[in-house]
Amino acid sequence: MRIVLQRVRHGAVEVNGTRIAEIGQGVVLLVGITRGDTPKTARWLASKIAQLRIFEDDAGKMNRSLLDVGGEALVVSQFTLYGDARKGRRPSFTKAAPPDVAEPLVDAFANALRDEGVPVQTGQFGAHMLVHIENDGPVTLILER
Repeated sequence: MRIVLQRVRHGAVEVNGTRIAEIGQGVVLLVGITRGDTPKTARWLASKIAQLRIFEDDAGKMNRSLLDVGGEALVVSQFTLYGDARKGRRPSFTKAAPPDVAEPLVDAFANALRDEGVPVQTGQFGAHMLVHIENDGPVTLILER
């Protein structure tokens, strides 16, 4: 499982011109699933993200977690995170899990975040999405398990 985390002031997803999800302060999580990922992987990463100290305290230090600031999460499935462009001119996506495997794991990840106490919105699996990200900082991390 590979996640690109972006700390945001605002995030939203549109599908076919309709806004289907929107958050305020928190994180936008672009989530890629690979073969071999499990619900256990999803739970571990959800716990890590909920408690990751990436928000500033009163002294300006990154010392507060998503839970500490009452932040939200926007989970967006993104199989292209497992694109391999080392050869040729078109990426290969053979390391990405097939949709029938990936979709339930993205859902499991979103639910695990909710279980951690984080309000979660999601994109639409398999849809062409327009993702709005107002990156705060900018703070961008790549998490993998």
